Amino acid sequence: MKKAVFTISLVALFSVFANAQEKSTTEAKATTPASTSMAEMTFETDIHDFGTIEYGGNGTYEFKFKNTGKEPLIISNAKGSCGCTVPTYPKDVPIKPGESNVIKVTYDTKRAGNFTKTVTISSNSKTPEKVISIKGVVQPAIVEEAFPANGKRDDGSVPLERHY
Repeated sequence: MKKAVFTISLVALFSVFANAQEKSTTEAKATTPASTSMAEMTFETDIHDFGTIEYGGNGTYEFKFKNTGKEPLIISNAKGSCGCTVPTYPKDVPIKPGESNVIKVTYDTKRAGNFTKTVTISSNSKTPEKVISIKGVVQPAIVEEAFPANGKRDDGSVPLERHY
C-alpha cells in the first residue's frame, strides 16, 4: 500500500516538473527577438595572409567590418588565440546599422617561423562569436658574428688577440 502511494506521488511530481519545463521553454522562445532584427557583423575578409615578414617587422592588420543588421552592434570582447596575437576593438561603443569599423590585430613578429593565429570576437550579433585569422611566415633574425666561425678575418689573417 505504501509503495503504491509513493509511486503515485512520484509520478505526479515528475508530471509537474515536466510541465513546468515545457512552459519555460515556450516563454523563452517568445522573448527571443527574431534573428532578422538583430545586429550583424559582416567582414570584408575574415583571414589575412601576411606572406613573409621580416623578423621584428610590421605584424599589424586591420579587419574592416560593417554592421549589416537592424540593431546597434556592441562588441563585448575580442581574444587572441595566444599572447603573441593582440586584438584592439571598439569597446562597448555601439556601431549603428550601416556603419563600419575595424578590429586591429597585431602579431609579435619576434617569433621566427610559420604562424596561423585566430581572434574570437564576442558581440550581440546574430552570430554571437566570430573567428578571424591571420597567418604568415616570420623570417629568422639576422645574427652578426663578432668573429667568423673559423677565427680568421676575411683576408685569412688571425686577429692580434688570437696569436699563439
